[in-house]
Amino acid sequence: MRQFLAFIIAGLLACAAAQAQMPNCSTAGADNAFLNIQTIRLWPGDAPEAKGTTCYDIPTLTILNPRPGANNGSAVIVLPGGAYVGLASDLEGREVADWFTARGFRAFILSYRLSSHGYLLPGPLLDARRAVQLVRARARDYQIDPNRIVMIGFSAGGHLAALAATQPIAGQPDADDPIARVSSRPNYLVLGYGWLGAISSDTSHLTYCKLFDVMDRCEALRKAYEPDLFVTKDTPPTFMYHTFNDQTVPVEQALAFYDALVKAGVSSEIHIFANGAHGSGLGKGDPALDKWPALMENWLRPFGLLTVDNDVVGTKP
Repeated sequence: MRQFLAFIIAGLLACAAAQAQMPNCSTAGADNAFLNIQTIRLWPGDAPEAKGTTCYDIPTLTILNPRPGANNGSAVIVLPGGAYVGLASDLEGREVADWFTARGFRAFILSYRLSSHGYLLPGPLLDARRAVQLVRARARDYQIDPNRIVMIGFSAGGHLAALAATQPIAGQPDADDPIARVSSRPNYLVLGYGWLGAISSDTSHLTYCKLFDVMDRCEALRKAYEPDLFVTKDTPPTFMYHTFNDQTVPVEQALAFYDALVKAGVSSEIHIFANGAHGSGLGKGDPALDKWPALMENWLRPFGLLTVDNDVVGTKP
């Protein structure tokens, strides 16, 4: 197991080094009108605690619009994973956004700042909270209901999404910035093989503390950023997907978070598949795993998230 873990970490660090040479992060303003895609900054100026001015220092949202005539008034914010080293922007970003836009959602892919580029927690959490606030504050512009915001995260993005859902900040009604006036709490939460036990001193599995050389303060970080410690009755309804033999993120991490949800009385649903590697995205063609998005769709439907909201669809800014 330790050799396998060392192999994973080496691969992630090699990926980070490659990214340092050839940035693959998003760039605000690099829009594609032909595909109706737009990328915007989360903050008009420097983000809080910014360390530079590269694309790695500027968190963004890439916006994908629903199919023409299909808008239903719901929004989804997608958080790709990548161990806080990189972002799986296609497998756990674009593919997921396309799945939602085909069902009438307006999709927002979050490019959050990475710990491999100096942004240890809570840096990425600031970005995730701001993403929800921005989408909610501009709900009329985006023709969405501010109470129909789903946040979905995979692997490290799942850890970050769970943190955003369990540690939201309330809006400040008198803030000069209108985006800061609204809550950062997503209304619904979806976690795909979330790295929910990321902050751990147990090095028998992938751990944030070992990966980023913060073992000396790992326990303090765990108490601050382990999502299941912050679950309350106000945590959003949650859907979870994991596999029993995930060798990167043990299934026990998903079960611990689910147990916290149940104890808090939070409406929740979990699906554990017997087989499947970590990083399966929407299924990657596996006959069994390909079924989990349909299970998620069945979970979304009773909340009315697939039904057209006539009060917001077609409204003008």
